[in-house]
Amino acid sequence: MVRTLDGKVALVTGAARGLGRAYALKLASLGAAVVVSDIDLRSYEQFDAEARQAGGETTAAEIASRGGSAIGVEADVTDRGSVVALVEAAVAEYGRLDVVVCNAGGGAGSIDGSRASELDADETQVVLQRNLVGTMNTCIAAAAPMKEQRSGKLITVSSSAGVRPIAGGSYAHYGVSKAGIAMYTRYLAQDLGPHGITANCIAPGQITTGRLMVSFEAAGVDKLSAQIPLRRLGSVDDCANVVGFLASPDSDYVTGVVIPVDGGLTRSPS
Repeated sequence: MVRTLDGKVALVTGAARGLGRAYALKLASLGAAVVVSDIDLRSYEQFDAEARQAGGETTAAEIASRGGSAIGVEADVTDRGSVVALVEAAVAEYGRLDVVVCNAGGGAGSIDGSRASELDADETQVVLQRNLVGTMNTCIAAAAPMKEQRSGKLITVSSSAGVRPIAGGSYAHYGVSKAGIAMYTRYLAQDLGPHGITANCIAPGQITTGRLMVSFEAAGVDKLSAQIPLRRLGSVDDCANVVGFLASPDSDYVTGVVIPVDGGLTRSPS
């Protein structure tokens, strides 16, 4: 594998498990020193399937066991002060910050609930904070050292639910928060381009993390796959490979784009 990120420093939020872990491992494999962040660096312990996949006490420990350089820092992305401290810790440890993947987020409530006309105000605020505000806090904090460097790559994470609404209008708070991330990323690209900083977004579809695979199996993997043009669910590597591209010099002239990583789901008839 070509180590396109040798000498670079990457920060990944929500990296204790699932997709965030995959992003951190990918960037480390490309040569980056990685700051692994999560509100709980051992959150994988909450899910049996995620715990079975864990390759170390933490994602940072797993990277170190593979010969990479990594530190773990617990932070709450909904708290701007916590994120500022996270970025300061990254720069203090490694002297710079080149790539940030804003992966932390999540929904609340049942996917079949939270319909657009019946949203609970408190639950909606939780979801907006976890996703949209958390991403904003992270990008705002990271932009400061990147502006000083005159370089950097911000990678945000939307969702297929932020590209196309779920049938029936359910889980609306989550979809709206993820759509907001996509538009915020486009604004970042306009703002930060003159500073040599790119901002791009990925929008994962149905991805087989350890946690989600349980619900996919309950719903029927074949049934779900039949709705996707490529006729399969996505893997964490499918998403991590796109993050690797956006973090690398290969994407230096790419900014302000939202890349669906969903097997064609959001481009097929609903």
